[in-house]
Amino acid sequence: MPSQESQEGGRPGLGRGTLLLMSVATGLSVAGNYFAQPLLDVIGRDLHMGSAATALVVTVAQVGYGLGLLFLVPLGDLLERRRLAVCLCAATAVFLTVTASAPNGALLLTGTALTGLASVAAQVVVPYAASLAAPAERGRTVGTVMTGLLLGILLARTAAGLLADLGGWRTVYWVNAGLMLLMAVLLRLRLPALHTGAGLRYPALIRSTLALFVQEPVLRWRAALGALSFAAFSVLWTAMAFLMSGPAYGWPESAIGLLGLVGAAGSLSASVAGRLADRGLAHRVTGLGGFLLLGSWALLAAGGAGGPWALAALLAGVIVLDAAVQAVHISNQNLVYAVRPEARNRLNSAYMTSYFVGGAVGSALTSAVWGAAGWGGVCAVGAAVSAAVAAVWTAERLRHRGDGRPGPAGAQSAAPEAASSADRIASR
Repeated sequence: MPSQESQEGGRPGLGRGTLLLMSVATGLSVAGNYFAQPLLDVIGRDLHMGSAATALVVTVAQVGYGLGLLFLVPLGDLLERRRLAVCLCAATAVFLTVTASAPNGALLLTGTALTGLASVAAQVVVPYAASLAAPAERGRTVGTVMTGLLLGILLARTAAGLLADLGGWRTVYWVNAGLMLLMAVLLRLRLPALHTGAGLRYPALIRSTLALFVQEPVLRWRAALGALSFAAFSVLWTAMAFLMSGPAYGWPESAIGLLGLVGAAGSLSASVAGRLADRGLAHRVTGLGGFLLLGSWALLAAGGAGGPWALAALLAGVIVLDAAVQAVHISNQNLVYAVRPEARNRLNSAYMTSYFVGGAVGSALTSAVWGAAGWGGVCAVGAAVSAAVAAVWTAERLRHRGDGRPGPAGAQSAAPEAASSADRIASR
């Protein structure tokens, strides 16, 4: 039976404490992919790895996560979701211990890649929460869980620096492994069982995931918006360390890591975006987020000069950009999940794979542009990508008006009602 708290919360199987647990679990799951970024130098020296080999630590984490998005997340439409989430959290804990105890670079890279693969537990938990929530509260629920995920990404660098100072670079991985094991136990105890039963074998399940791009226009539009917005996010955070450690500011690595705390302030917009989406305003939230994203680059460009006023502009730009990215992302997910409730994990897999590819492209562009044009060039790229977000949103809106059909926000209200018949919640 669902917990007493779940019943008091007014939602089938999802009370406030359970929602908070799911939010924390998503943040801890993804954090393991970002711990290494501020620690690459010390890891390389400790394991006698060259700079090129050490740089692969970030790459293999991204590759592992991408493979997990494509091949593991769709299993949520085939297997019982609580069991899948618990198993992935436990596997993440195991692979983090491999990384923490690695005696050489080869085992470190192996542990990192496997951690990235299993860390897609976060992307199983998000649609899980959407399915457990009442239709009228789905946006708020997704926004709350995604706030935890973004905080995990942004605060991982800060936590890594602080824990490394206390006990060396391995400490952060040991701590996260213990926390992920705790999450596996708590999720098993707190979550109700949930099985949607896609009725497909695994190969057909993967094919159907890819086919969703052809079948669902909303997914195509929202995947494009998500990829572009996360590309802008990656442009900023890939170049930030270069700017802050350079001649304009000259900050040490420990201080640079604290910028994650500033970015975390922007993540608080996720819950607000979710609540607005619940009111049928998801499409407008996307547009507002797109134009705020474009405007943030004016502040960020001013921040490249150095000095107190430039720093204030830079920090304001970081907050605005992170808030805008979350507004686009949460409204996207709210609309995508409403398309076909019985296929939420496959929809999430398709959407998040596109989102991840956009982030990878943004990072690659930044690496190329920084050496040639510095911070000014980076801001120009970020602004161009953000302008593309606004352009795609405008094109989507004009297309729906031209067809004489209601936009995604209008379609949103009916689709979630089908969730009650498609999503079957079984008692523990």
